[in-house]
Amino acid sequence: MQKYDVIVLGTGLKECVLSALLSQSGKKVLHIDKNPHYGGESASISPLEQLYKRFKVSGPGKSLGRGKEWNIDLIPKFFHANGELLKILVHTEVTRYLDFKVVEGSYVYKAGKVHKIPGTEEEIHSSDLMGMFDKRRFRKLLLFAQNFDVTNPRTYQDVDPNKTTTRHLFHRFDLGLDVQEFTGHAIALHSDESYLDQPCLETLSRIRLYSESLTRHNASPYLYPVYGLGELPQGFARLSAEYGGTFLTNRALDEILMDNGKVKAVKSEGKLFQCKQLICDPSYVPTRVRKTGRVIRLICLLNHPVKNTHEASSCQIIIPQAQLNRKSDVYISVVSYTHSVASDGLYIATVSTTAETNNPEKEIQPALELLEPIIQKFVTVSDLLAPNEDGKTSQIFVSRSYDAANHFVSECEDIKDMYQRITGAELCLGRPQRHQSYTSDDD
Repeated sequence: MQKYDVIVLGTGLKECVLSALLSQSGKKVLHIDKNPHYGGESASISPLEQLYKRFKVSGPGKSLGRGKEWNIDLIPKFFHANGELLKILVHTEVTRYLDFKVVEGSYVYKAGKVHKIPGTEEEIHSSDLMGMFDKRRFRKLLLFAQNFDVTNPRTYQDVDPNKTTTRHLFHRFDLGLDVQEFTGHAIALHSDESYLDQPCLETLSRIRLYSESLTRHNASPYLYPVYGLGELPQGFARLSAEYGGTFLTNRALDEILMDNGKVKAVKSEGKLFQCKQLICDPSYVPTRVRKTGRVIRLICLLNHPVKNTHEASSCQIIIPQAQLNRKSDVYISVVSYTHSVASDGLYIATVSTTAETNNPEKEIQPALELLEPIIQKFVTVSDLLAPNEDGKTSQIFVSRSYDAANHFVSECEDIKDMYQRITGAELCLGRPQRHQSYTSDDD
């Protein structure tokens, strides 16, 4: 029987990040994946014909170009240019295997129309999202967040970040409801209203992250990999392999063997592999997870940029929940041929949200209207799953399903939380051994 420190089931992004980090720290890691491709639930599909086949749709037509030019993310997400995922990429030097492009715009939906989120002084001045007095107040909040340092009480200005709620913070700066809405949902990226009555530290940190990421590239604070998100798990898998990680793909899982409530081994296609710890996505352990909700994602193929986005070849659009009388936000992510994920002149727009009714497609109808005309739609409604326990007793550590948001904030939180439970130590992202550039030359 072959012995490993850690066995990882699945090659989703979270599993591959953890595998790479553990391999780098000297652990002997084995990956087993039931799929023939990397990425698991969050894979990128190529060629285009494979996407049509997966969703049992006839096509594609000749107007969509060559199928091999397409790489379609099943769960598209952007990440902050100064965010946790980028720090993990730089820390592990996975940036060696990847190129990124800046997402061209960040937008918010208000009263039936798409508006640019103001980030620079010039954009604040010209923004139609707020009046003259609100522009001054919004600018003051941004400056406060940018200068705020949790380790330096002098920057608090009588705001206790652990006691003052975000609602009181907004009132302190006398922000109107419209400004509160796009600040909380499109800049701080909160998905519902519960953040308003939480301590403001988290919101201030998120506003500051948005601002810092925006200073790297004025167009927007977000990055996206050339050739799609499927490049990310492959990059981390390559790194894991460099440090001795072993990968067995397209291989069935027979059973997980336990001894006194603790994982002992994994049986795959009749072979036993012993391990001390097991990491997996929810699909491998259905009895160890619970349903926490549902998410709808609708992939749309377009031959035009989205209206009112200044002809952007890529963008993020957030529809705050109050705009549609909902409890959670609706997200739209747009990428295109400029990222080598579609044929020339063509676009991929994905709408996603947490489903709140038995007719989730109707819930996102206002978002689809922004994208018209649509060449083809592909719909998925899937369960959101979370582990029943923290894994410390069983030593089986299960990741959460990917949420409806089109950014990696909660995914990075899950990675850091799992890493701490697996190793007993916080994930410290120190300086990499050598600096890596992470954007392509034409940005």
